[in-house]
Amino acid sequence: MANALQQLIRERLDRKGWSYGDVARRGGVPRSTVHHLATADRVVRMPQASTLEGLAKGLELSLDAVRRAAAEACGIHVYGTPAAEDADGTAARTTDPEVDLLIASVQQLSAEDRRHVAALVESLLGRSARPAPEK
Repeated sequence: MANALQQLIRERLDRKGWSYGDVARRGGVPRSTVHHLATADRVVRMPQASTLEGLAKGLELSLDAVRRAAAEACGIHVYGTPAAEDADGTAARTTDPEVDLLIASVQQLSAEDRRHVAALVESLLGRSARPAPEK
C-alpha cells in the first residue's frame, strides 16, 4: 500500500500527465529526489524544508498539503484540520504548520524524552523572558 506522500505525488502526476523530471524542473529539486519520494515504501525521516518547498512548487500544491503527506509517510500524525485552499491552490492557514508538526512529533517520544523536551522549552522560554544584557 502506498504511503500518503506517494499517493499525493502519483495522483498529481497522473492528473497532470507529468513526469518526475517535469516536477523536478518546476520545483528546482533533483529528479532522483522526486523519484525516491514517489516510490519509497517508507519515508524514514522528514524531508528537509527546502525539499518540501520545491516539491510543492513542482507539483503546484500547497506546502501545507505536501508537508502533511510527508509527515504521515514518516508515521507522524499531524493534529488539527488541514488548511483550506484558496482558488490558486495556496493554503489559507491561521496556525503555523511547523508547530503542528512539532506537537505531533512529540507524541512519538518516550515519557522520559518528553520530560527533556519540556525542560528545554521551559528553559528557552525563561531565557527569552529575561531582559537582554546591556552592552
